[in-house]
Amino acid sequence: MNALYPPVEPYEQGMLDVGDGNLVHWEVCGNPRGKPALVVHGGPGSGSNTASRRRFDPDRYRVILFDQRGCGRSVPHAADPATDMSHNTTAHLLADMEQLREHLGVERWLLFGGSWGSTLILAYAERHPERVSEIVIPSVTTTRRSEIDWLYRGAGRFVPEEWHRFREAVPEAGRDDLVAAYSQLMEDPDPAVRTKAADDWCSWEDAVLSLEPGGTPKPYGSRSSAARQALVRIAAHYFANGAWLEEGALVRDAGRLAGIPGVLLHGRFDVGGPLSTAWELARAWPGARLHVIEDAGHQGSATMSAEIRRALDGFAAP
Repeated sequence: MNALYPPVEPYEQGMLDVGDGNLVHWEVCGNPRGKPALVVHGGPGSGSNTASRRRFDPDRYRVILFDQRGCGRSVPHAADPATDMSHNTTAHLLADMEQLREHLGVERWLLFGGSWGSTLILAYAERHPERVSEIVIPSVTTTRRSEIDWLYRGAGRFVPEEWHRFREAVPEAGRDDLVAAYSQLMEDPDPAVRTKAADDWCSWEDAVLSLEPGGTPKPYGSRSSAARQALVRIAAHYFANGAWLEEGALVRDAGRLAGIPGVLLHGRFDVGGPLSTAWELARAWPGARLHVIEDAGHQGSATMSAEIRRALDGFAAP
């Protein structure tokens, strides 16, 4: 069985004015009368991708995708140094999701997404549990400061040479808080400084992912320069602020998800986002099922793709 459905194109799309000068791009594909499902992309700042459309049975799902503020096809784009980042926070994105739901006339929707997307999904669902029918998360993260510290410092013990380069690329005064230092570099008026900082950040991310079995070579470094700069500027901005979330709150408050069926899929060899977070969340969330994928890392695997399809197909009934 192919884990992906055939390619499908949107039958509806637009730009939603969410305020603060931001227009959020959205699209809908599949069956207009199907079960509503929202794809919440990662990053933060990665933008949505067409492959996510193919996770869903187009005959049974009404699939909604959107680009979070500042990235993808949303405007203004964070690669533009004039774009104001003060209006790009977790609270803003949660409000955007609610505004999109109301705009599209959705009563309740299934939420799907991994990595940073899982953080946003959990924050939304804990705030609006009555609007969520089910949740499917591959590669669980909650963006705790401890998780951020692991990815940008702790994981360096596996690739010390690459981490040394990542660290040495920022001014000495900022080396005790690399994420904040990179966030400052991405606000530098010199485009050469911003470009180098984005490239150095993406090289580090690629080094961590290189430790995984399979996966795509240089998934960060192979993006366009504008996409890299938007991703790094947004990600560093969020991570330097702990995503404006109380430390550990998403796991602590997972009891609010009681009654919402959830499937958590996590790769055993996810170096950047270790399995422990998914395990803790599954213990705290009544009704969640955790599947550990033995041949996967953060980027997934054929096995994980098959399990994603199994989960989404299982929830496809209205």
